[in-house]
Amino acid sequence: MTKIKAYAADNKDANLKPLEIERRDPLKDDVKIDILYCGVCHSDLHQVRNDWKNSAYPVVPGHEIIGKVLEVGSGVTKFKVGDLVGVGCLVDSCQTCSACKDDLEQFCENGATFTYNSKDKHSGGHTFGGYSENVTVNKEFVLKVPENLDPKAAAPLLCAGITTYSPLAHWGVKKGDKVGVIGLGGLGHMGIKFAHAMGAHTVMITTSPSKSEDAKKLGADEVLISKDEAQMNEHANSFDFLLNTIPVGHDMNPYAALLKRDATMVIVGAVEPLDPLHGGSLIMGRKSIAGSLIGGLKETQEMLDFCGKHNVVSDIEMIDIQNINDAYDRLQKSDVKYRFVIDMKSLKDS
Repeated sequence: MTKIKAYAADNKDANLKPLEIERRDPLKDDVKIDILYCGVCHSDLHQVRNDWKNSAYPVVPGHEIIGKVLEVGSGVTKFKVGDLVGVGCLVDSCQTCSACKDDLEQFCENGATFTYNSKDKHSGGHTFGGYSENVTVNKEFVLKVPENLDPKAAAPLLCAGITTYSPLAHWGVKKGDKVGVIGLGGLGHMGIKFAHAMGAHTVMITTSPSKSEDAKKLGADEVLISKDEAQMNEHANSFDFLLNTIPVGHDMNPYAALLKRDATMVIVGAVEPLDPLHGGSLIMGRKSIAGSLIGGLKETQEMLDFCGKHNVVSDIEMIDIQNINDAYDRLQKSDVKYRFVIDMKSLKDS
């Protein structure tokens, strides 16, 4: 075991502060990664504040990791020292259940090991995330990052990117489809970029007219103001697919009315109870409401390769680790366009 620097919260009311943690030395199938950049996800804030009632302290957040390979185990041939790589929300799974065999490790029937706040199979404690100097990960959970991408702006692809790419790919969004992205934030801005890159007629659906200009710069062909009843009626029964990124409970009935017959709205943002949905809004059109959680490793690599081909990255604001608590305050107010990314050199030099 090796001691390294990290930033952590000791309890749900605490600010993040420096903490020394231990990382395992690389095993046969491990890759040790020097963390260059780590994105700040809203899940980090939820876990630090114990909003989901499952946090294990100290919490070292961070699951949008970009770095360079420092060392590989004797069984690793896919990666070499110096490679630009990424680690997302997963660092292990059983690899034997039906979900894992279908490349859906996020749904591992024996319990996926998440990058932080999960039971650590090696230490017996819990996993620590990317707000740290380095990380050691099984080779199957390390991803190749296309060299043409800006590594700073690529960091949020490991969560925000795959969270929005996966449903668009799974439900077969294609050129010419009319796709609505509901909510313009960290997830929504990636949804617009992906739908646009896939050739869809992309509509940003928002409550805020002030977001129209940004949405169009990101690739939206149209902006639909959901509070405008006339606009909503004009677009009724016209969407092939809706990506719903709203992060809190809300009324889904107005959005369900936008779907074509046999079309689907996928929820990726609200990990909490939702307002009642009128059954008639689904029955009268054979419409579907579904959910989606990140993606498996194969699909995440596919997403990164797609981003390399189409030069898709996140819009980011860089911060030093010492400013993380201010960033959390701003994140709670949605005061970021559109993802914070930590320059981890600030931790190493502290």
